[in-house]
Amino acid sequence: MLRTHNCNSLNIDNVGETVVLCGWVQKTRDLGGMTFVDLRDRYGITQLAFDVKKNETSCFEARKLNREFVIQVKGLVIERQSKNSKIYTGEIEIEVNELTILNRSKTPPFTIEDDTDGGEELRMKYRYLDIRRNPIKDKLILRARVSSESRRYLDTKGFIEVETPYLIKSTPEGARDFVVPSRMNEGQFYALPQSPQTFKQLLMVSGIDKYYQIVKCFRDEDLRSDRQPEFTQIDCEMSFVTQEDVLNTFEGLTQHLLQSIKGVKPKRFARLTYQEAMEKYGTDKPDLRFGMKIVEITDLCQKKGFSVFDNSELVAAINVKGGAKYSRKQLDKLTDFVKTPQIGASGLIYCKFHEDDTTKSSVDKFFNEADKKEWGNIADSDNGDMLIVMAGEKNKTRKALGALRLHLANELNLRDPEKFAPVWIVDFPLLEWDEETEKYHAMHHPFTAPKKMDLILLEKEPEKVRANAYDLVLNGNEIGGGSIRIHNKELQQIMFNHLGFSDIEAKEQFGFLMEAFEYGAPPHGGIAFGFDRLCAIIGGQENIRDFIAFPKNNSGRDTMINSPSFLSQEQLKELSLNSKVNKKVDNG
Repeated sequence: MLRTHNCNSLNIDNVGETVVLCGWVQKTRDLGGMTFVDLRDRYGITQLAFDVKKNETSCFEARKLNREFVIQVKGLVIERQSKNSKIYTGEIEIEVNELTILNRSKTPPFTIEDDTDGGEELRMKYRYLDIRRNPIKDKLILRARVSSESRRYLDTKGFIEVETPYLIKSTPEGARDFVVPSRMNEGQFYALPQSPQTFKQLLMVSGIDKYYQIVKCFRDEDLRSDRQPEFTQIDCEMSFVTQEDVLNTFEGLTQHLLQSIKGVKPKRFARLTYQEAMEKYGTDKPDLRFGMKIVEITDLCQKKGFSVFDNSELVAAINVKGGAKYSRKQLDKLTDFVKTPQIGASGLIYCKFHEDDTTKSSVDKFFNEADKKEWGNIADSDNGDMLIVMAGEKNKTRKALGALRLHLANELNLRDPEKFAPVWIVDFPLLEWDEETEKYHAMHHPFTAPKKMDLILLEKEPEKVRANAYDLVLNGNEIGGGSIRIHNKELQQIMFNHLGFSDIEAKEQFGFLMEAFEYGAPPHGGIAFGFDRLCAIIGGQENIRDFIAFPKNNSGRDTMINSPSFLSQEQLKELSLNSKVNKKVDNG
């Protein structure tokens, strides 16, 4: 080894020892007779002291050092006169007597410090430099801990880690596939897996009754802060289990991760049906770290002469604690927010409950004090609070209030990143109607089993059938989702029929799975955790990009290696790709 210690391992107990350190120059300070250098590696920082009186050569060389030079030093550990209590090595420094420059560095395009002056695109272009900064480095270390602790837990529960293929068959369900041309099979393509779904089901048929894999998956879809074209899942499947068995097992995994990494262990996780989540929070990904539930007040508001309420399918409200102090300007901003295209509401109505027990609303012309206090009673409003009311079509109104609820929580700092509020969402609809295609789509995927008691509804009222499916939501983010699977050919065929597959299409796409079901497929179910998102939430953030070593930008590009890129004419010819692609290369 070129070093005896790292830059965060020495303290006052090491005084008098001769040590060798290696690392990058963080900064230098030339004070005439003394030169000080902060040496950094991934573990921390140690101060180096070069005394011109004791070693003129090393001191002269130290003055030539610039930021990010890679150096090796040998010297004596001594006690610092001016101590730094903010770092572990702050009581000592190294009195250097030998300095070796291992590699020189150009001036970095941004400062390698916690609070850097580099913008996101610049830092992504030089990601290898960005990772040297503590905020990024620490996120990757946290990611490694989540990975190792996940394996530790699953291994103790008897799960077997099995790798599944990356080059598979393209299927029509879900997001768009990334495809890979086959040179040996002209005109044919592989697809990169959006998930190992069918393979893990086949492993259950194989008798591998507890499977897991921390696996890379791929989806060619529009990107945002919590999406990447390639992402990682903790993918799991179990045989001979009920929904309750799966929920208990992976509630245990989540508790283990939060306890081992964050030192907190939530009690038994809350559970909400999909319907309850939509009615109370306006979303199937509710953040339970704060209150502000949606309450329905339709019956209290109609037949009072206010046409907006009278003509609405739903009138609902959320209570904002301390909101009575909101100014007209603040209320106008909230109104502008709900009118944005993303929310699509026409406006909102407020009702303030003042400390003197009076009320003030934007609909005082139609409702008296008693009416408004009745609203407040249902919403548990106290003096000093404000009720925000919205009305319209049921689902749209709930979703708008749900979005406003999160917006207000961000404004009021109610979403504490160090607080964790997990909840299981269960009883999803099995199918959802798509107006554009005029057919049903699987809300999760076509292999999800319906609730047994709802099977009789499948033929005539498919929209009422509930899925044996579940999502795990943490702090308003879906971190995992799964289901009990269909495990017999007949029911799977019925499901394909409802999704608009002909018998020929079903056999072409999923014949291998249907055939496997004829060889004794056990009842089985599983779940997949979004690993990148899970790491981000545990790390107190929602943007997954910094928890991935080399992420893509919002255009799906890796600006560091300039990917994707064009292929050469020779490569395209080998792959039998058409002239249209060739023209793009010519024009590139």
